Amino acid sequence: MSPSDSSDTTATDTGASAAPDPFARPADVAALPRVGALALSVDGIRLAISVATLDPAKKKWQSALWEVDPTGARPARRLTRSAPGESSPVWAPDGSLLFTSARPDPTVADAGEPKPSLWSLPPGGGEARPVLSRPGGISGVAVAAGTGDVVVAAATLPGGAEAEADEERRKARTDAGVTAVLHEAYPVRHWDHDLGPAAPHLFWAGRVPEDDPAGSSVLRDLTPDATPPHGAGEEFTLSPDGRLLARSEEIPDGPAGHRNRLVVTATDGSGTRVLVDDPLADVYAARFSPDGAALVCVRESLSSYAEPPDYTLLVVDVASGTSRDLTPGFDRWPSAPQFSADGTGVYFLADDDGRHAVFRVAVDGGEPVRLTGDGAYSDLQVAPDGSALYALRSAYDSPSVPVRLDPAATGQEPPVLPSPGTIGPLPGTLHEVQATAADGSRVQSWLVLPEGASADSPAPLVLWIHGGPLMSWNSWSWRWCPWVLAAQGYAVLLPNPALSQGFGQDFVRRGWGAWGEAPYTDLMAAVDAAEERPDIDASRTAAMGGSFGGYMANWIATQTDRFRAIVSHAGLWHIDSFTSTTDAAYYWEKEWGDPLAEPRRYEQNSPHRYADAIRTPMLVIHGDKDYRVPVGEALHLWYDLQKRGVPSKFLYFPDENHWVLTPGNSTVWYETVLAFLAEHVREEPWERPALL
Repeated sequence: MSPSDSSDTTATDTGASAAPDPFARPADVAALPRVGALALSVDGIRLAISVATLDPAKKKWQSALWEVDPTGARPARRLTRSAPGESSPVWAPDGSLLFTSARPDPTVADAGEPKPSLWSLPPGGGEARPVLSRPGGISGVAVAAGTGDVVVAAATLPGGAEAEADEERRKARTDAGVTAVLHEAYPVRHWDHDLGPAAPHLFWAGRVPEDDPAGSSVLRDLTPDATPPHGAGEEFTLSPDGRLLARSEEIPDGPAGHRNRLVVTATDGSGTRVLVDDPLADVYAARFSPDGAALVCVRESLSSYAEPPDYTLLVVDVASGTSRDLTPGFDRWPSAPQFSADGTGVYFLADDDGRHAVFRVAVDGGEPVRLTGDGAYSDLQVAPDGSALYALRSAYDSPSVPVRLDPAATGQEPPVLPSPGTIGPLPGTLHEVQATAADGSRVQSWLVLPEGASADSPAPLVLWIHGGPLMSWNSWSWRWCPWVLAAQGYAVLLPNPALSQGFGQDFVRRGWGAWGEAPYTDLMAAVDAAEERPDIDASRTAAMGGSFGGYMANWIATQTDRFRAIVSHAGLWHIDSFTSTTDAAYYWEKEWGDPLAEPRRYEQNSPHRYADAIRTPMLVIHGDKDYRVPVGEALHLWYDLQKRGVPSKFLYFPDENHWVLTPGNSTVWYETVLAFLAEHVREEPWERPALL
């Protein structure tokens, strides 16, 4: 461990040396600080954020914790520093800051490869100390605001509730050279990791001990019956008095399907009871009221062949389990709810017209009120005296920064609190544009224009399609950053077509089970509207997207030759193959139906059926560790392009997943995309990235 965690470093020291125009080179974008994980202290006077920066070798991002002044008067101050980094900050009532880190324990010699443990930074500063550990590492933590009692999540092998038994089983597998996993329930993997043989369990630790420097406290397993693949899950919260643990529990729902119900567990070990079990919905994201008598949670109706999901909020009486709909008729999808300080209201987030806004609704009923104007908000925190809200705010013209909100004001643009996440001028301007779809629906888009774009010097246009598909373009993204393209002179169009959330249930329904219909025509309408602008060069255009956006890029390639180049990242190509090999086949089969019994949607919407129509040069990109859209989709597409003689390239990442997360690979991702666009959109000679 490095010198004292309680550092006086201010926000000017982030470990990154930004170029004058950090978007001019992808390598410089990787060096910009990235803010996440906002946490407000129990007394409301301290804020912590995580800030990720490049490590000295520039091969990975390191996350450190910083303190932000809630009043905005003082600069941010760095609290931690270590090579493994720190994450998941949460405050205890005594003012200590708990976090997880894979730092080595300084009190244990030859401890082997460190696993993430729970650490505590004292209220008055000084060295952080390890307080809790498990052989499989600690992946999550919840603290009771009133008592300081702690529950942690930790991956545990069957029969390994006691730490010693878990360690023995792990060692036995290692010594025997066994890596095999026997699965007895679906699924077998998730996003980028294999499930089993260990599964998350939740352990009661009581109050963090003051005299246990090695973190060897005995933890009580609150979920001894948790089994693979999902175990007890990692979404949980404690009541203010620490007596009850509320969590979302995954249970079977038909053959190979799953759904979530809400349960509460007494932390004294006296048992678990089901609180909300809705056979037609997933129930999750629970938070206790200040007095612990009620919970607010999200109810997500299960999708079907005929209907997409819909969302609402429930208020649940903890004693009786009775619940009522808090947001009936609200035509948006609420998320991340939590009570106001006095318990009379609930704050929540929801996509709304290309923004991710903060809302408030009274507990006794009424219409939700939108509190924020532009921007996308996350990590919402409620001041204990009710005087303020704190959140991270981003937008397409700002990465995430901490802000302070007025709990009562509407349409507000809150002040930014000093932090390391601010950046300098962007290489262009952001605009909101509208189009009208073939059926009369409004299609909202964001348009990034590069510096100098004008009628005398129109910019080439790149259509960038979002993933999901049930999401929308509304917030800053480091992975999908249009400003990297703008710095090279491209205009970037970011549309929200049918299936995008934040425009009402009917707007989602327009594209449900028909991805190649309204979503496609909406995108073309958005491009048509953008090309009418005098500062856009309609003769030089390209299309690109990732995940669902990759599907749409593939679909566009089979439907039109209006673009000079198409980039498909992690895109679906053969829907039948995808549905049966993805990590959650039961979810997608609800929308598409059984391919044998109901083949129509597969036949009408699978791009591979129209491969002979492709004329546009394509760049195919995929990571081998992508379990959401397995790499076979890219391999199939790549072969279909090659055997038809379509000009194409395949950028393959053996150790990346659905996204591209390491700095070096992220850099060559952008370099390859820019080189491909330059070749086909600008008709410049192909320049292979130096490290490929």
